[in-house]
Amino acid sequence: MEIATSPNGTRLLKVWFVILVVFLYAPLLLLLIFSFNDNNLPVFPLRGFTTDAYRQFASNPELKASILTSVKVAALSSIGAVILGTLASIVLVRRDFFGRGGVSALLLSPLVVPYIALAIGLLVFFNEASLPLGIKSIVMGHIVVSIPYAILILVPRLERLDARLEEAARDLGAGALQTFRLITFPLLLPALVSAYLVAFVLSFDEIVIAYFVNGQVTTFPLYLFSTLRFPTLLPQVLAVACVVMAASAFVLIGAEIARRVIERRLGTELAEPASEPA
Repeated sequence: MEIATSPNGTRLLKVWFVILVVFLYAPLLLLLIFSFNDNNLPVFPLRGFTTDAYRQFASNPELKASILTSVKVAALSSIGAVILGTLASIVLVRRDFFGRGGVSALLLSPLVVPYIALAIGLLVFFNEASLPLGIKSIVMGHIVVSIPYAILILVPRLERLDARLEEAARDLGAGALQTFRLITFPLLLPALVSAYLVAFVLSFDEIVIAYFVNGQVTTFPLYLFSTLRFPTLLPQVLAVACVVMAASAFVLIGAEIARRVIERRLGTELAEPASEPA
């Protein structure tokens, strides 16, 4: 009997899972509690219940402007990451060429390169290329770090797709673009949605690269980081953090449900009909 499947091993794994969940989500629960606390400092005991922090951040123009900037940056960088990640994934899966392993490692290298080193390199590159710092530089930097995540999501999906469907479309006279639009894209759509949302959340929360190449632009993480010096603004930070976390969880859960529904529907449509009994 394996240790993991034994009664004691199963109980140990359950206890470890509970400890891990508490370790991950207890800080988030504390943020939620302190966001309703009638005190500028997140300390116990609680003074009272209030929603002033939520009303204050809703009327804070600088905070709302930083959120809008992060949404713009995340939307643009996610589109770029998904497009480039799709092209790279198709080449890696559907083409056999010399040095494919090296190319794959190069595309995935931002996963292991420290963000601060990557941010400094991007800053030097933008200065040497005389490119202005701002939203465009942040978008390009976030595309670089988001492409690996898009590839890791899209490559397994492409590997599971039957290449004979694309070959059949080409044999019937469809061109490369038409085959992609009518065959590959619909089958790849659930993974594309997942890749876009992962890249969006990653870009929205990223602060290191944005700190080095932002110019005069303030994104949401940069604004939160700057307000930590002012205790009177801390309740607003806690409140908006709770709202953003709730919205992110809602979007990701909804996207996962939609992905499963689409995959199930596509699997039903592509399933081979049952053979007639002899």
